[in-house]
Amino acid sequence: MVLELPTSSPRPTVLRSRGVRTLRELPPRRPQQPAPPDAVVRWDRLGVDRYEVRVCEHVVGYIDVVGAVFVVLAGARYDRAVEVLQTLDFDAAVRAISSATA
Repeated sequence: MVLELPTSSPRPTVLRSRGVRTLRELPPRRPQQPAPPDAVVRWDRLGVDRYEVRVCEHVVGYIDVVGAVFVVLAGARYDRAVEVLQTLDFDAAVRAISSATA
């Protein structure tokens, strides 16, 4: 849990609660390497903050990069995809989409 205290400065003071890391402690996000050519589950980068995930050449979902978090959306069309997970691990995001479609 992150608590913000009102201050007179434009930047709020952020307090750390037990077990919560600040944004500076989260891992930086770099573009993910492409899937191996023989992989059943593959992903393509659509922009600086979005990946399209395919299983056997069928689109099964999307991964949005929001800050340090991967937001997993299951569905063949982005405008109708449903959020199923938020994670800090790209591999977990891919597994969540591919298992949601199985």
